[in-house]
Amino acid sequence: MRPVAILQHETTQGPGVLREHLEQQCIPYQLLHPALEGRTPLQARDYSGIIVLGSNHCANEQWPWMEDEQMLLANALRHDVPVLGHCFGAQMLARAMGARVWRNPCPNIGWSRVWVTAAAQRLMHMPRQATLFHWHYDTFEIPRGAVRTMYGSHCLNKGFRHGKHWAFQGHMEVTAASIADWCAQGHDELLHARGPAVQTGWQILQQTRLCLPALQAMAHRVYGAWTAQLERPVVVSLNAGRR
Repeated sequence: MRPVAILQHETTQGPGVLREHLEQQCIPYQLLHPALEGRTPLQARDYSGIIVLGSNHCANEQWPWMEDEQMLLANALRHDVPVLGHCFGAQMLARAMGARVWRNPCPNIGWSRVWVTAAAQRLMHMPRQATLFHWHYDTFEIPRGAVRTMYGSHCLNKGFRHGKHWAFQGHMEVTAASIADWCAQGHDELLHARGPAVQTGWQILQQTRLCLPALQAMAHRVYGAWTAQLERPVVVSLNAGRR
């Protein structure tokens, strides 16, 4: 089976639970660091799927590695290689599909509830409501041909789906350690962030104890539904037809 490409941009925003799921399912993966290495593979068919994680960058910036990522995602769309985008990754997928990314009316930082559409509940094995971890300032429009999967109180477009390509404006992959590291690294940012959907570092860590177990259980179900779409080699038994 061809590996899944995981594009990681920040040390505090690793694959976490997503990597656990891939390893449990014996799905090979290749962890790539486009922002650090300054380049991104361009041929999506070298992989069975493409996963794009979060970033401190804005998807509208024009770094060479971001332009390469856009080319990789466009190539994945052309060849129907499943894409899974988280936060920045979701915005990059939206842009690759011709949709706009712009500043959300307010930051969304911390734990907050999203509502899941009926179709997404069935396909992605999600409940009607879920509490996700968020850390973003921007939002995206739903690309043409895609459908909204999740929405929130302070950010309407929290997710979309276009065939095998799924985007989440939130984080299901987080662990207790990654959230703690993120809060530590973003300490000054949290002191200055303001708005109705912004939590303090203390509030985030307190709610992590309460919300993380349910989020991780749901994440495994969602990732299982997405990885079920990956192309796998056909195994033919040599004993087929023998008596």
